[in-house]
Amino acid sequence: MRMMRTVSLVLLTLFLLLPSWLVVAEPNSSSGTGTSEAIPADSGEISSKDEVVYARLSAAGEKKEMYVVNILDIVKAGTITDHGLYSNLKNLTDLSSIVQQSDNTVVFTASEGKFYYQGTLEEQSLPWDISISYWLNDKEVTSEELAGKSGQVQIRIATSANETVDPVFFENYLLQISLSLDQDKFTNIQVSDGMIANAGKNQQITFTVLPEQEKELIVEAEAAEFELEGIDIAGIPSTMPIDAPDIDDMVEDMDTLTNAIAEIHGGLGDLLDGINQLNSGARELRNGSKQYEDGIAALHTSSAELLSGSASIRDALTRLNQSLSGGLDEVNPGDLQQLEDGLRQIAYGLQEIPKGIGTLDGQYGSAYTTLNNAIHNIPEHNISEAQIQQLYSSGADRSTIDQLLETYSAAREAKSTYTAVKPGLEAVSGTLAQISASLTDMADQLIFMADGISSSQADMDAAGSLAELQQGISAISLHYQQFQAGLEQYTAGVAQLDDSYHQLHQGIEELTTGTGQLREGAAQLHDGTGELSSSTRNLPDQMRAEASQMIADYDKSDFEAVSFVSPHNANINSVQFVLRTESIKQEVPEAADSPIEQKEGFWARFVNLFRFNE
Repeated sequence: MRMMRTVSLVLLTLFLLLPSWLVVAEPNSSSGTGTSEAIPADSGEISSKDEVVYARLSAAGEKKEMYVVNILDIVKAGTITDHGLYSNLKNLTDLSSIVQQSDNTVVFTASEGKFYYQGTLEEQSLPWDISISYWLNDKEVTSEELAGKSGQVQIRIATSANETVDPVFFENYLLQISLSLDQDKFTNIQVSDGMIANAGKNQQITFTVLPEQEKELIVEAEAAEFELEGIDIAGIPSTMPIDAPDIDDMVEDMDTLTNAIAEIHGGLGDLLDGINQLNSGARELRNGSKQYEDGIAALHTSSAELLSGSASIRDALTRLNQSLSGGLDEVNPGDLQQLEDGLRQIAYGLQEIPKGIGTLDGQYGSAYTTLNNAIHNIPEHNISEAQIQQLYSSGADRSTIDQLLETYSAAREAKSTYTAVKPGLEAVSGTLAQISASLTDMADQLIFMADGISSSQADMDAAGSLAELQQGISAISLHYQQFQAGLEQYTAGVAQLDDSYHQLHQGIEELTTGTGQLREGAAQLHDGTGELSSSTRNLPDQMRAEASQMIADYDKSDFEAVSFVSPHNANINSVQFVLRTESIKQEVPEAADSPIEQKEGFWARFVNLFRFNE
């Protein structure tokens, strides 16, 4: 026991003397501006430098923390100088010190090979403004409010250019945005402009935002106790070369289309000429038809007077015949003269009607010939539904195609209408000829009767003349009865013709109006196809130029990387951005406080060494 006490006293004495001879080396500082060892005077060299920018974002997309891992390829050992405004530095390669000087230069020594160091950026902003909003059942909520909730959820990710940062990154970098949704918590997942892939029990959603694009990306899902691990955003240069696509077939098809449009325009010109002739012929037909209608109407109007006058002659002949039957004393020579004069007046009136009918027939025939030729010039083309759909899908102006189809339909309807009424139009001239011949025959018969009465009066003083006169008048009266019946049939036919031709003339009026509208529509359509032909004439060359321009806009293969940290850094090989938002988790209730075990300090443990059991 005494011996143990002696050993303890010796150890206590050594410990008390320890500070006087023990030297403790201070570890190197990775963020200070001083160094514990001298920097060699020989300058090193680097062949290239990579920068990987890491940033932690809030759930709403706001920057919270950002640092850069610099990777330098040292080709000559020695003192290396880099540039950047860092608030803290950390050597990731070895234990040598890194010094940031007042002019924002970073100085360190390095051997040949890869050298890694990390710098914290507090003042620097990202090249993109990133805004993330969350919606629950169509109501915007914060990420804290959304955690653990259930319902219809929307995540909206909006990216745009940060105008305060060098635009070279926004113009040449694409963003790859991804998030993972646990299928135990999310169902009915839908995205806009993105892709969904299975990754175990999760579904991986990926979006790509091309250079110079500002986008709003939306994820929709049914959530049960919403939680999200975070959203990963990578910014990388879009340096993949884009080969020019083979558009020769497309250009050839477009060239065929432009030629077809030009042919359509030329064909519409011919169609317009034909429609103009059709409209002109229809107007002439309408004018001639109107004269004919007026003539028929006048003839119908005069039919009553004609019948009345003819009936008077018939009655006079009847009375005269009766009087002659009773003897010569009962015959009044004045009545015979009036009868003769009446017959001749009616005959002369009937002779004038065929002259007017002949003039009317000539005008009608000319108008009908013009109309018939114009209708005949309308093409018989039958455009199928497949051809119409092909024309719509060709890219031609839809309103122009609609006008073309309306004109095509109207032309076919006009030709169909004309075909239906053509027999009636052809029968008009024949009817006019028959009417004219009938009227001429009637006039000849009336003159024959008048001549017979005149001859009878001249021979009345001769022997036997009374009997001959009586026989002649009796024959004339009988024939006139037949003439009166024919005249009544004629006037009835005129009345029917007047009514029927009025309807036919209305159809001709509608046809003329339709051809006028058809002419106006065809003229507008011809103007439209002219503009379309003019605007599409150079379309194949424009397609090639547009394709080349699009390739130039998206082909960033000639992009030369620049430093994100400082414009003074040279030999930049690549710069990449790795961003991640904070996760959204439900708050877990804290467990009840448990007694904190008091740890013994050094001196307490040292003194315990000298506690001996008695």
